[in-house]
Amino acid sequence: MRNCLSTQSEKGIEYSRYGVKHDRATCELDHLVPLELGGADSLDNIWPQCGPFGAAGMAVYFKQKDKVEDYLTTMVKTGKMQLREAQEGIAKDWTRYRDVALKYCAANKCGGEQ
Repeated sequence: MRNCLSTQSEKGIEYSRYGVKHDRATCELDHLVPLELGGADSLDNIWPQCGPFGAAGMAVYFKQKDKVEDYLTTMVKTGKMQLREAQEGIAKDWTRYRDVALKYCAANKCGGEQ
């Protein structure tokens, strides 16, 4: 559940803790291991995900990671990947799934898309 272990104001402190200037256009506080994959809604699982500066749409990193989260959740729910593998993989380097996730989500429903 969101905002059970940490408040919005506590999460706002994360930008300064990481030394990141908050830019709503290219930054978002994100769960390293997403809630839908069993990640905790706690400050040790939240980080500011930013970049690249001036990007828009799917060029913004957090939008790409959202697709990776959707893809991995689908893989786990359909039995094509073990939950632990998805959790560890996204925590270690979510970008390794980016290309396959974007391709998969373009061809299939991902994350509540209609």
